[in-house]
Amino acid sequence: MILKNKPVLIRRVLIVASFAIVSGILWNTYIFFQEFKKEERAKMEIYAEAVSEVNQNSLQQDLSNLSLKILSNNTSNPRIFVTVEGVMDAQNMDEEKMNDSVYLVKKVKQFSKENTPIDISYFDETNNLRAKVGTLYYGDSPALNKLKYYPLALLLIIVLFAAVAYFFFSASKASEQNKLWAGMAKETAHQIGTPLSSLVGWTEILKTENVDPDYIKEIEKDIDRLQTITERFSKIGSIPTLKRHDIVKETKDSYDYLLSRTSKLVNFTFEAPETPIYSEINTQLYSWTIENMVKNAIDAMKGKGDLKLEIIPTDSFVKIQITDNGKGIAKRNFKKVFQPGFTSKKRGWGLGLSLAKRIVENYHSGKIKVLKSELGKGTTMQISLKTVA
Repeated sequence: MILKNKPVLIRRVLIVASFAIVSGILWNTYIFFQEFKKEERAKMEIYAEAVSEVNQNSLQQDLSNLSLKILSNNTSNPRIFVTVEGVMDAQNMDEEKMNDSVYLVKKVKQFSKENTPIDISYFDETNNLRAKVGTLYYGDSPALNKLKYYPLALLLIIVLFAAVAYFFFSASKASEQNKLWAGMAKETAHQIGTPLSSLVGWTEILKTENVDPDYIKEIEKDIDRLQTITERFSKIGSIPTLKRHDIVKETKDSYDYLLSRTSKLVNFTFEAPETPIYSEINTQLYSWTIENMVKNAIDAMKGKGDLKLEIIPTDSFVKIQITDNGKGIAKRNFKKVFQPGFTSKKRGWGLGLSLAKRIVENYHSGKIKVLKSELGKGTTMQISLKTVA
């Protein structure tokens, strides 16, 4: 039990550890962002003090080198200084737009949201009152703006990495399942082959005895069917050979075989054009698909009801529709019915429609889907195959 749960436990630990690492990185990025923002605030407050000193001492022509250096070296944060008279002076912004008053008003509103404006004032001649000069509006520096999007970029990288890992493991799992599927199918074909050879021998012996020839003929039909089934299973996992065949004839052959071996409580009907319709198919796999879908329809009707098999030609496709008046399929399950293991029956592996989808779409480049269905009224399944001249 411990060994079985170990892979699940490892996955959970990895998920929790990954979440903790990502959370730690994002939290530290947030802390760094706030510290960076505080430093920029302190830098702009020093800049505001330099502006205040300039306004206070400009008449006396007594400016310190430090103030001048502060004013000249601050080239990162975009800023707008609005005087008490309403005059706006912009710096570190697009030169073509710095004279556009409408643009500057918009930027003032934007900067007000990003950072709290700084009022600039200075001592008057009495050194008691501070006269307001104006207000400094400033935005985040380019470096800080880039840092804003760093967590998003990090999350995007993590999501992409997770998606790649998911698809890689899904593909690996699917590959393992395909190998297992093919191995089981070939082993089944091998196991059927031995008793099948004995049945052929016993049939030859029965022919020498006083046995009704009709019985032997029916036995030979079932032996041929077993040989067909063996060949079908042996083809799983390998690329089948496709040849030009008449879809009408091949479908009719499967219909006739099922008709003679199905309960009389099922009312079979078959509708198809009288002229041949050709497509590139593997006859054994195609008949297997038709049988699986018909049997699935019969199960949906619980062994009695109306079942219609219809062939409809179009410009470049031929559509094979199987309609029953069984219990129907909920719309949310239209795609799920083709997943391996999905079944609404108490008994069964849920592989019939999954196998049909694999044969139609992977081997014949066709399409298979639930065309329409209504609970309690029935279902129409449809196969679409390309036609050839």
